[in-house]
Formats: sequence, C-alpha cells, structure tokens
Amino acid sequence: MTASAAELNPLAAELNQAIRQEAPAVMRMLSELGKKLYFPKGILTQSAEANQKATRYNATIGEARELHQPMGLPAITRHLSDLKPDQALPYAPSAGRADLRKAWLEEIKEKNPSLGDTPTSLPAVTSGVTHGLSTIADMFVDEGDVLFLPDQVWGNYKLVFGVKRGARTVNYHLYDENGAFDLHGLRSLLKDHASIGKIIVLLNFPNNPTGYSVTPAEADGIRDILVEIASQDCDVVALCDDAYFGLFYSAEALKESVFTRLADAHPNILAVKLDGASKEDYAWGLRVGFITYAIAGGAGAYEALEKKTGGCIRGTISNSPNLSQSLVLRAMSDPDYRAQKAEKHAILSRRAAKVKEILAQPRFAEAWTMYPFNAGYFMCVRLNDLDAEEYRVRLLNDYGVGVISTSETDIRVALSCVDEQDLPDLFDVMLECALEMKKG
Repeated sequence: MTASAAELNPLAAELNQAIRQEAPAVMRMLSELGKKLYFPKGILTQSAEANQKATRYNATIGEARELHQPMGLPAITRHLSDLKPDQALPYAPSAGRADLRKAWLEEIKEKNPSLGDTPTSLPAVTSGVTHGLSTIADMFVDEGDVLFLPDQVWGNYKLVFGVKRGARTVNYHLYDENGAFDLHGLRSLLKDHASIGKIIVLLNFPNNPTGYSVTPAEADGIRDILVEIASQDCDVVALCDDAYFGLFYSAEALKESVFTRLADAHPNILAVKLDGASKEDYAWGLRVGFITYAIAGGAGAYEALEKKTGGCIRGTISNSPNLSQSLVLRAMSDPDYRAQKAEKHAILSRRAAKVKEILAQPRFAEAWTMYPFNAGYFMCVRLNDLDAEEYRVRLLNDYGVGVISTSETDIRVALSCVDEQDLPDLFDVMLECALEMKKG
C-alpha cells in the first residue's frame, strides 16, 4: 500500500515535493511511513515563535515557570552544579538544541577532513545511536526491504530493522580468507541483489563485536562497490554506524568514517552517519546521538529530511534530554576536552596492544583463534571445538568471569572494561576453562 495524496498531511506533501525535486532517489528510498512524516506546525512551532517574539508574557509551552525561570525542585536543581536550570529543565527541540547540532557538525568536519566542502545535513539529535537507528528504520525501511548486515553483527540490528520494521536481513562476510575486509564477497552479494532496485547496507566500523575497522583502501573499495551498484539504477541507503568512532589503535586503520567516502559518491547513494557522545565522549548513559545525511547533488533536500527526522522523533520520544545535550555541549567547549579524550584513548590503545601481545603466545592456539582487530571496545576469538554458550556459562559459573557468546563458536571480550594489568590473568583463566572443557 502506498501513501496516496489524499492520505498525506499537506506538510508531508510539501516536504515530499522538495525531496522529489532536489534528490529524487531519496524520495524512492523513503518508507511509506517516511513519506507520511512531517514536522507539525502546531504547539511546537507556535512556541518557537513565541520564544523569539513574546517579550511580555509567553504562555505557550507545557512547562511551569516562576520568576522567569523553570520551576525546578531544589532536590533536583541543587545537583546541577554550574548549569543553570534553563540549561537543563526545559524541553529541547525535537531535532535537538541548535547550538549542539552546529557544534557537532563542526566536530564531524574536523574529525573527517576528507569531507572538505561536501555539504551535509545539520545533525539531528537522538537519544543515543540505537534511537538513531530506529528513527532511520522508520523512515527508510518497509516490510520486505533487504538489509545487508555483516556476519559479525550486533544483535540489536535484527530487533530494530527486522522485528520492528520487517526488513529481510542478508549477511555479508566481514573477513576474507586473509583476515581483511571481504570486498569481493560484498561486491558479489550486492550485484546479485541490485535488480530489486533498493538496498540498505549497514557498515559498522569499528565493528561490534570484533573490533575490526577498515583501511583507507578497503573504504575506497566499499565506495567503489556501492557506486557500481547505484549505477545500475539501484538506490542504496548506506548506514554508517560510527558508535565507536575515533577509537582506532593501529596505523593501518582508516582514521575517518566511511561516510566521508560516500557523502558525495553518487546521486543514488544516501549516506547516513549515526554517531554520538556515548563512546566518543565516554558518556554512555547521557544518551546523546546524532543522525547526519549526505547525498551527491542533493543538498537541497536536507532541510526536508531534517524536518521529517524531527517529526519522527516528535512522534516517538518528543525530544532528547536537554540536560544531556547541555552537558555534552559544555564538555565540547572545555579547553581540556581533546586532551582528556586523548588520555582515555591512550589507555584503551595500550590495552589493545597488550591483548595482542598476550594472545600471540602459542599456548593459546589450542583453545581459540583471535579475529583481527584494531579499534573499538571489543575483540573476538573463535573457539576450537567448543560450544561458545556452554563455554560462556562454565567460565561464568566456575571461574567468575563474564564474556559474551556471539555465535556458536565466537566469544566477545570487552577490553574496554578490564584494566591493562588484569588482562594477562583474564586470558589465563579463559584458557584454563577452555582446556578443562576439552578434557571432557
């Protein structure tokens, strides 16, 4: 069933026309729900106007105020430290605080210099990357649409895209036989599906669960494959899940997002960058994420896309917490912000190096094979002749060590939450457990 003109709110029809005119491929990519989305001009718009022009009294928004400031409880406001109540208690706009959105866009450009002057949308604020993924699923996925996921995959994708939106998931191999990104396999798989006319490809680097991130040459190869597919009259929604962006530990890893390679690659490729403060700024519970769009020649559609995104957020959670957004913005303006991040990055980098040093010892080969990793929070091993779930349970119950089984053979270890000095003991215990199980 398609969204007929009679079913559309006039605001949605107006946004659709702007997108159709400026980026026709994006119009084809939108889900039926996405075509119906709009940002309402009701209370929110009237309140925004009042915030600018109501110099005497503003009786618009559903907030309580006294003495020209939010009516906060001292039991809450006394814990705000140097944040004023106005920076924490009022509602934020559905698409996020304008100052934070602009600041994050500048951060994206600074951290991804290859973008140059390529125009992108203004990032929309989400309540973490998962909420960003869910928003994109609502906007671009209809039941039966094909979503390509790596075979080393974060399980929540299947819930967000498959269970909630009915996408049909197809797995591509993350690694080739040499432990590099499997470009040949990805190209072959996508070519086999190009005739369906629309595909959604999820690119998660650094990868969860393996901690693998692509090289510059591999990123170029991904771009070339997607351009080849897009040139065959196939619309490509390229989702760049950059949740662990910046946590790169080796010289060969690309230090930018794959988004930089796709942002201006082809008018049939919509690049979507999903990132946030959760891992980049070590602020997991603040739940501040972002959605940023880019498509070759389609900058004129960005405002309409931003409004549809804001409408989707408005229709689900209304807005992300103002307090969290204020804290992230305040951190980004701190003169020690980058130095503090570099310090934490160095700690994780040393842990990654230590893990590789430990697991290079031949004695571990009897128990498992380590997957290549160079970034992120995690690394994985493939168990030799052991069931991963049985091993996980034994390791937890008998040795007091918690790890994650991600498949029948694979175990994920979060190096992010084990101090460097404890890593040798961790893997010694893991090895002991595996060898005991092998004995029967």
